Amino acid sequence: MKPCSRVSEQLWRVEPNRKRARSTRGFSVAAIGILRTSDQDSYARRFEQIIGNSSALEAVLEQVERVAPTGSTVLIQGETGTGKELIAHAIHNISSRIGRPFVRLNCAAIPLDLLESELFGHEKGAFTGAIAQKIGRFELADKGTLFLDEVGDIPPALQPKLLRVLQEQEFERLGSTRTHQVDVRLVAATNRDLAEMVKRGEFRSDLYYRLNVFPILLPPLRERREDIPALVTHFVEILGGRMGREIEHIPPETMSALGSYHWPGNIRELQNLIERAVILSNDGVLPNPLPAAEAEQRATISLGATTLRDSERTLILQTLKAVRWVIGGPKGAAAKLGLARTTLIHKMQKLGISRPGLQRRENVMEPAPQGPGSLSQLQ
Repeated sequence: MKPCSRVSEQLWRVEPNRKRARSTRGFSVAAIGILRTSDQDSYARRFEQIIGNSSALEAVLEQVERVAPTGSTVLIQGETGTGKELIAHAIHNISSRIGRPFVRLNCAAIPLDLLESELFGHEKGAFTGAIAQKIGRFELADKGTLFLDEVGDIPPALQPKLLRVLQEQEFERLGSTRTHQVDVRLVAATNRDLAEMVKRGEFRSDLYYRLNVFPILLPPLRERREDIPALVTHFVEILGGRMGREIEHIPPETMSALGSYHWPGNIRELQNLIERAVILSNDGVLPNPLPAAEAEQRATISLGATTLRDSERTLILQTLKAVRWVIGGPKGAAAKLGLARTTLIHKMQKLGISRPGLQRRENVMEPAPQGPGSLSQLQ
């Protein structure tokens, strides 16, 4: 297994048939002492679909490792497209319930009048159209894990019944008085602010507290930009293989544009754009899949740049020009480059970058200002 930290050594070269980059996890000495070598490999493979090695992702996986063996209810929160179902799978895979059913249900995808039947099942004749008995998701997940995505979309009338099955592990199918006992571990996910919904009276407070036993907040892709190269190479390999297209080269300007994009749709948007790029690829070269308007706003590394310092200087200069030399704020150069404002200012000083108008007013032959006063000029 190739650690993701090594992907940076070959960001823009995709080797055919190489192993997929994935997050490598560190384990305690005690845990390693318990596991045989083959068991360690199997344990690591349970995270194989979670790509990246950023500190933000590592913090999430540490929480997964801590809560998975307990059997407690987990609430996964995060923006759409951040990989909540993958985290739910990881929780199941390193729990004692591995090998048992992992049942999923997207609560927002089921009509409200059918959601109760999907969760708890129904008997024949329970309602118009119920021509046969139906087993619900809780029953299907017995002894395993039930993943309820978009749990914030469960209607208020159904929330008390969900609360009961979480507390008592028992329920009745629609149209039946027989009580069914189950042993189900619940992992819920949402991109909505449940606490705010509780304040507005849209979500029961007691159900929220029951779901929120162990919350895990997934970071958006813009907060883990260092994982983008690994994700890009992963999707290129998977999608290229699926389409029968071999991508051998990812140009630096393409990777730079992808790394500076703000990704409102997160990993799902990245995957879809890489699929578009693979379709449009020619001669084994991955094109920039971002829309033209987005691409123009983002810096691309000049082909004439010969060193890392030159490339970095060109990237920063082009980004500054694109935003008219605005450094701070959500639309400033620092945000577009994924850097802290002070970090960008430091890099500008180090690389001798200053606004052209300032250079004309000062001695153009002098190096870029280094004193505290220069910071205000750069803003």
